[in-house]
Amino acid sequence: MIDFTPTEEQRMIRESVAAYARDAVRPRARDADEDGTIPGEVIDTGWELGLVQSAIPEAYGGFGSQRSAITGTLVAEELAYGDLAVALHLLAPRLLAQPVIDYGSARQKERYLPRFTHNGLYPATAAVMEPRIDFDLAGLTTVARKGGGGWTLSGRKCLVPLGSRAETFLVYAATERSSGYSAVEGFFVDRGTPGLSIGERERNMGLRALDTVELTLDGCQVPGENRLGEETGCDFERIMDASRLALAGLAVGVARSAYDYARQYAKERRAFGRAIAQNQAIAFMLAEMAIEIDAVRLLAWEAAWKFDQGERVLRESYLAKRYAADMVLKVADNAVQVLGGHGYIRDYPVEMWLRNARGFASFEGLAIV
Repeated sequence: MIDFTPTEEQRMIRESVAAYARDAVRPRARDADEDGTIPGEVIDTGWELGLVQSAIPEAYGGFGSQRSAITGTLVAEELAYGDLAVALHLLAPRLLAQPVIDYGSARQKERYLPRFTHNGLYPATAAVMEPRIDFDLAGLTTVARKGGGGWTLSGRKCLVPLGSRAETFLVYAATERSSGYSAVEGFFVDRGTPGLSIGERERNMGLRALDTVELTLDGCQVPGENRLGEETGCDFERIMDASRLALAGLAVGVARSAYDYARQYAKERRAFGRAIAQNQAIAFMLAEMAIEIDAVRLLAWEAAWKFDQGERVLRESYLAKRYAADMVLKVADNAVQVLGGHGYIRDYPVEMWLRNARGFASFEGLAIV
């Protein structure tokens, strides 16, 4: 029997993250979006929550907590309720740390994991997406060729979070001519490696406070020991399953932000002698928004539960992420409509949530549970 009742530990984690998102992130989210920067104290406080360090084994300086995809989905939702850009900034180092925990060799764990346990956020990230209209996780055009005791990487990546300051990138590339998840491996590429070019910061429609860049790999050579898992490699399909679960949770958080704001606005805004929430059209719209949010949350929880049981969840994680992308855009757009003309101006945050929501249809590999 599936039971989604949070454990006592999950409730404590969720409450701590929710308090941080509500008190430290939410009040600064609008200014961060306008300025294009996230205040350092917001990141420092968020890093102290141990969202990355908790999963690292004690032998490498971490907390050694047991991994839970459900807990990770809960955390992603609460962070995004505060602000999506801040959430992705804080979770970016986990994009490298978690695959190392799951698939890294003993040498790789010793090399990388202790870097995440010192004071302050260690700038590391992963590069998954490619600047192509036909981008497909199962058909990456960034390739890795083996030879001379190492690997040569060629291709382009985009929307790499923390890219301007990252010290290490986990770059995913196809190692065979055939397509499919099994052909993809991860490679550690340090900043300054010959052949690696880091582009200017991208100017995106949403996520304006998040530092993202494009990477160009032009014959970038890395030693054989820089392949994630070395000789055994990694399970790229499962890594992307964990990423889709995180993205579904983030989408729920953004949608909740828009819904809560629109509902409160509708209760306070009066027209023709009564609150607009009493108008049937508005009331039905808000009800539908609430239904859709709960539906995606439960879909994500079910997929996360199966992930935690060790099941293959390619179908479940894809459906959760796909439905979440549709849901968050619809909810954010409805929130703009509830506010009427106010929803379209920057004095109100719903237009920011709509811009952020629009990206979920194309986001891949930006977070991981």
